[in-house]
Amino acid sequence: MIIFGTDGWRAVISDEFTFENVRQVASAIADFLLTDRPNHKLIIIGYDARFLADKFAETATKILEDAGFDCMLCERDTPTPVIAWEVKDRGAAGALMFTASHNPPQYCGIKFIPHYAGPATEEITSKIEENLRKLKVESRKLKVGKVERFEPRERYFKYIERFIDVEVLKRAKLKIVVDPMYGSGRGYLDLLLQRFGCQTEEIHNYRDVLFGGQNPEPEENTLIDLKNQIKESGANLGLALDGDADRFGVVDEAGDFYSANQILALVFDYLIEDKGLGGSVVRSIATTHMLDAIAQKHNIRVHETPVGFKHIAQIMMREEVILGGEESGGFTIKGHILEKDGILADLLVAEMVAKRGKPLSAIWEDLTAKIGTFLGGRGKLKVGEEKGWKIMEGLRSKPPDEVGGMRVKETRTLDGVKIILEDGSWFLIRPSGTEPLLRIYSEARNQADLNKIENFCYNLIGGNKNDN
Repeated sequence: MIIFGTDGWRAVISDEFTFENVRQVASAIADFLLTDRPNHKLIIIGYDARFLADKFAETATKILEDAGFDCMLCERDTPTPVIAWEVKDRGAAGALMFTASHNPPQYCGIKFIPHYAGPATEEITSKIEENLRKLKVESRKLKVGKVERFEPRERYFKYIERFIDVEVLKRAKLKIVVDPMYGSGRGYLDLLLQRFGCQTEEIHNYRDVLFGGQNPEPEENTLIDLKNQIKESGANLGLALDGDADRFGVVDEAGDFYSANQILALVFDYLIEDKGLGGSVVRSIATTHMLDAIAQKHNIRVHETPVGFKHIAQIMMREEVILGGEESGGFTIKGHILEKDGILADLLVAEMVAKRGKPLSAIWEDLTAKIGTFLGGRGKLKVGEEKGWKIMEGLRSKPPDEVGGMRVKETRTLDGVKIILEDGSWFLIRPSGTEPLLRIYSEARNQADLNKIENFCYNLIGGNKNDN
């Protein structure tokens, strides 16, 4: 059964992700658009660097062409945020992006991007799934559309400059190591930085459908080569992208990795203090409260959403938002697309280092001096469906009075169960939407309290932190 998850449909290539299933999904999306956007017949089609992604994209193009849509198909594998921007800029009915983002190499996926250039809502994906259930893929050819190949890079480059202080970067002449992780961000972030006056060194900057034998996810354990290259080259900064460039990774001048939570806080502070942006801030329920601490200092409203960037995008459609972010590396800002963009995130980190004239480590020290220390934890434990349900139901119906000697202040059930302690520390336990496991997120102001919270969570579930 084809089910759309938090960010599209993903499956193992040649198992469930087959050409026939791609035809069915493309036809179901066509049926949705013929009803939802009957007067808009332009579709953008992109794909990432995965095995057969280009061929899957061509297969979907044929289905959409036969349904009467004019299709613009990318010449080469292209970042997801670039495809999303093309939808917005060209006023297209939507886009099909063939990507499994940061998932393992054996996966591919289809991400449907509606006309508003952000993640599809649950209402939209439910309609597409309903179309799939009653679908018959057949040749329509009543009014065949046109197909045009195109290369969006230069148009995106011209557009993205409006968010960056290019002159500041040119004066700073930073030395930056770029790691696109063999994905579709190669030829984007590195070339932009070069044009902005930076000296760049690239690693993993060619297409490898196996992504070097690891997940194309910019985390501490997957960016070892980037960390080592920083130390060897004496660069000011290391910047990484995931497989489809919608997520970011950052390493400082000493080769130390910065979590997405840290970067979101740093850039949020920079957007307010140095770029003068106004509005609110939106974060997922699993994302750091460092954003809340910064917002409080500036009397800025904080929105908390369920996990999934589509929820962040919905709020950004309704009001002025300085930054929307999630701890898994999702990021966008005011005036940009409603989709995650790792390229822009990395560029703003480089600009911040250039503008403030300090190493990233010193900028981080300045921020923690203002808002205090926040230490975060993230893990997961495999549990059976029945056991997982019992744990979650127990937390909801009878949350603890205290955790590690700290009294419980508040319980939130927006997505999973989030327990807020009296000192502002917190933890969140939520079931995975795709695997038989529970995800655990936690945050405290010191390591001792974080250890107590994590021990409580793992003991509650019946496992060990080292089992991850």
